[in-house]
Amino acid sequence: MTEEHHLKDRPNHASGTIEIAGKSVHRLGFGAMRLVGPGVWGEPADRGPLIQLVRRVVELGVDFIDTASVYGPHVSEEIIRDALYPYPEHVLITTKGGQTQSGPGAYATLGRPEYLRQECVLSLRRLGVDHIDLYQLHQVDPAVPFEDQIGELKKLKDEGKIGAIGLNEVTVEQVAAARRIVEIASVQNQYSVTQRHHEDVLEYCTREGLPFISWFPLDIGALAGPGGPLDDLAARIGATPAQVALAWLLARAENVMPIPGTSSTAHAEENIAAATVRLSPEQIAQLDALAVTRP
Repeated sequence: MTEEHHLKDRPNHASGTIEIAGKSVHRLGFGAMRLVGPGVWGEPADRGPLIQLVRRVVELGVDFIDTASVYGPHVSEEIIRDALYPYPEHVLITTKGGQTQSGPGAYATLGRPEYLRQECVLSLRRLGVDHIDLYQLHQVDPAVPFEDQIGELKKLKDEGKIGAIGLNEVTVEQVAAARRIVEIASVQNQYSVTQRHHEDVLEYCTREGLPFISWFPLDIGALAGPGGPLDDLAARIGATPAQVALAWLLARAENVMPIPGTSSTAHAEENIAAATVRLSPEQIAQLDALAVTRP
C-alpha cells in the first residue's frame, strides 16, 4: 500500500505520533463526552450509532480515546466497551475521576481519596480491564489537600490499577507540585485557537516534554462564521473551519494532542481529516493573532 492510499484509509496517521503512558499514539485523539444523552446526562436515544462511531474513528487511525466516569454518568465508558472490547492493543483508553454529576450539566468536584479510589475501581469494571493505561484527575478539589488527591492516585499506580497519571485543568504550579509526588504522564486543559488562557501551562509542558491534551479544541465561535477569518482561510485551502482550527493546534507544538468530540460519524470523519491539512507559516501566524480568550 502506498503512503497516499494508507493516509486515505487512515488519515489520522498524518497527525504524527506522541509517546504517552508507555504507548505511541497519533496526535489527534477522540473525546468521548458526547456519546451520552443531552447535557452529558443519561442514555443516548440509541447506543447503536454511537458504538459504530467509536469503531469508525479507530478505523480511521484514532488510537487515543478520552472518557470519564462522570460522562453519563458511566454511559460513555460502557459504550466504549461495547464498541471495542476486547481492545486493540494499540488503542489507549484513558478515563478520569474526581467529579460528580447530579443532573444535566450539574457538575461538582470531589477529590476525596476514597472517592477517587471508588471511581477508579468502578471504571476498571465498566471498561472490563484490570489496568487503566492513563488515569486522570478530572479537576483539583480545593476542599481536599492537593497532596492527598495526588497521593491516592500514586497508591493506585503502585497497586497496578493504573499505569500512568494525568492531570486536568491545572496550573503550572499544580503540575510542578504533583511531579514532586509522582511522575505525571500528561496534562489536559482547555485550549483552542480562540481560548488560550492556559498558554503558560502549554509552554511549561512543551519545555518539560509532557503531552498536552487539548479539550474543547473546536471552541471557535464566530471566527468560523460566514466571512470570519477561519471561514475565509478554510475556503482558500479547501478545508472546513473546524479542520483549520485542528490543523493549527497540531502545528502549535509537537506535544499538543487535540481531542475533538462529537456524536456524529460525519463530523468525526471531517475532524480526523484535519490531520492531513497543512498550513503555511504565514497562515499559522494569521491564526496565532486570533486569540479571543474569555474567562
